[in-house]
Amino acid sequence: MDPQTILLVGGGLGGLLLVVGLAMTLLGERSVVEERLGRYSESGVVSTQSRADADQPRTSFITDFLSNLGEGTDTFENISKNLARADLKFRPAEYIALVVISSIVIGMIGFIISGYSIFFGIVSMAFGAYVPQIYVKMAQSRRLKKFDNQLGDMLNLMVNGLRAGFSTMQAMEAVSRELPSPISDEFRRVVQEMQLGLPMEEALDHLLRRINSDDLDLVITAINVQREVGGNLAEILDVISYTIRERVRIKGEISALTAQGRATAWVISALPIMLVLLLFLLNREYIMQFFNPETRSCGIPILVVAGIMVISGFYASQKIVDIDI
Repeated sequence: MDPQTILLVGGGLGGLLLVVGLAMTLLGERSVVEERLGRYSESGVVSTQSRADADQPRTSFITDFLSNLGEGTDTFENISKNLARADLKFRPAEYIALVVISSIVIGMIGFIISGYSIFFGIVSMAFGAYVPQIYVKMAQSRRLKKFDNQLGDMLNLMVNGLRAGFSTMQAMEAVSRELPSPISDEFRRVVQEMQLGLPMEEALDHLLRRINSDDLDLVITAINVQREVGGNLAEILDVISYTIRERVRIKGEISALTAQGRATAWVISALPIMLVLLLFLLNREYIMQFFNPETRSCGIPILVVAGIMVISGFYASQKIVDIDI
């Protein structure tokens, strides 16, 4: 090899290592104090990672580098918020790696099952990229529903504590000790943030960011208003508790009455898609008639129109059974 080429390659590698070193220095790890405070707090320069995140073992160098590189960006903030709402102990870089791995694995499975079809492999990869997001949304929905069902008991416990002479913070601490997860975990974190010196309004705002609940928003608004203008907080929370319990009861009745309609929408929408995939695996020549050069001018528009009709029908049926209370 030419000596000049060797010098150029060596100089390029040295420059790359220098850039990586400078990036790691500028985006280096937080101080020990911030690392400990980050287990409890979300404000300022402190990270939004939960206490369980901080207790996890050290990850790889690449994961740490990507986390430091993307820290503070809108993409990583949105991913962190979604993971926190689903109570999943992943860092944003780990979640992105999971999306890539899921896309590759499901894409390879689809590619092999379809008899090494590139088109089916690409479709499978696109679906695989959405699988982690679907799981996160489902986990968020389950956790939010469980939290809303526990909110009435939480308000009753707070009302009893306030009437017994507890302060608002002591009533929240009782909630964190007495009630089950997830509401106990969330209020334990609120109490810890307040013990670290955060104002109650800011700690409750962090709680609302993690739990996107309309009922919780009503409770937090009542607490903040009472702290500003005064009044009997126990009486206010007692009225809100009755309202929330009635809303939860009505939601349960509506969910039971609309369960058949929601299930029918899923089955009818998934049936043509599964039928096309099954025919593609069993009788590919029949399905490929849509894509042949002689017939694709008619076949592709038919598939597009069919897809639009399936999506619009599913959306319309979900809107019909989605009754706002």
